[in-house]
Amino acid sequence: MRAPVHHILPLTTIERERLLPVPGKVLVKLDQKVTSTDVIAEASWSKDHTIVDIARALRISSEAADRLLRVKTGDKVIEGGELAISPGFIPKIIRSPRAGRVVVAGGGQVLLESGDTAISLKAGVTGTVIQIIPNKGAVIRTVGALVQGFWGNGKIDTGLMLNLTERPDDVLTVGRLDVSLRGSVILGGMVNDAEILQAADSLPVRGLILSSISPPLLTIARQVQYPIVAVDGFGRLPMNSAAYKLLTSNAKREVTLNAEPFDRYSGVRPEVIIPLPVSQEPPIPREVDTLAPGKVVRLRRAPHAGEIATLVELRPDLTKLPSGMRASAAEVKLESGEQILVPLVNLEIVG
Repeated sequence: MRAPVHHILPLTTIERERLLPVPGKVLVKLDQKVTSTDVIAEASWSKDHTIVDIARALRISSEAADRLLRVKTGDKVIEGGELAISPGFIPKIIRSPRAGRVVVAGGGQVLLESGDTAISLKAGVTGTVIQIIPNKGAVIRTVGALVQGFWGNGKIDTGLMLNLTERPDDVLTVGRLDVSLRGSVILGGMVNDAEILQAADSLPVRGLILSSISPPLLTIARQVQYPIVAVDGFGRLPMNSAAYKLLTSNAKREVTLNAEPFDRYSGVRPEVIIPLPVSQEPPIPREVDTLAPGKVVRLRRAPHAGEIATLVELRPDLTKLPSGMRASAAEVKLESGEQILVPLVNLEIVG
C-alpha cells in the first residue's frame, strides 16, 4: 500500500512551485538567485463584486438595455459614473454605486469589481529559479535539510536558529525570552500561553519552531508578524525524535520558515528549510512511498500522534481494531519498545 511521505531529511534537493492565486506579473528571471522573503510575483485581486441590473431598473428588455450601455468590459468607472442612459425628454441615468472595473457588460446587466487588494508572492525558500510559470510564478530549487510540520500561520521569514530546549517535551516560557533573541528563529518546544507569542512579537523574533501549540492560541498565532511552525500538532505534544534531533543538530544555522498552512490536496505543508553547501545535489525526495516492514513511520493520530515507529508487519486482511472497526492495519514498534496495532491511514512514511 502507498502512503504519503513526511519529510524529515538531513540533506535533500528541494524544489518548490510558488504560484499566485490569480494571474499577475512574474518579477524574477530564470537562474536568478532569490531569498525566502524576496517577492517573485505580484497581482491585484478584487474582493467585492456588484451586479447592476440595468434592464430591471429601466423596465425594459435585456436587448434594449444593452443598446443603452455607456460602458464596456474592462472600463474603469468612478462612483456615480454613468452606466446607462435611457432616451426621452427626461432621460433616466443609471449610475455606478461604487468605483471599480467593469467585468461584464451585457445581458441587461453590468458586473463591477472593486476593493482591489495587492498580492505579493514571496519565494518561500532561498535558492535558484529553475522555471518561470508565465503570469503565475516560478519553481525554485535549493539543497539542504528539511523538516515538514503539522501547522503553520501563513508567514515566511529567515533567521539564525537558536535552541531554547533541552528535551523534546520542553515548554517555552516567557522568562526565557530576552533581547538577545531579537531577530532570531527560536526552537522553543510547546507553547500554551498567549503572552509568549506576544512577547516574541515585541522583541521581535524572525520565527518560532514549536513541537505543538495550544488550540486557543491559534487566532493570536495568525495575527503575529513572524512565522510559526508547529511540527507535531495541537495540545501538549513533544517533538518527534527525528525532527528534534535534526533541528537541534543544526542550531545556530540560518533557517527558513515557510509556515504555509497544510493543504492535503496540493501537498503543501509548513516547513523548516536549512540551506547547506554541497558539491553534488542529492536526489529529490518522493512524495509517496510503499509501506513495508522496516520502514520508519510517523503516527498521525492520538493516542500516539507524532511518534516515530518502525513498521514490523502488514496485516494481510482487514483487521478488527480496539474501536470495533475493521480496517487495513499494521504492527509497528514505538521507540519505547512497545508494539501496537495501527490502521494504515494513521501512518505516513518518514523520509
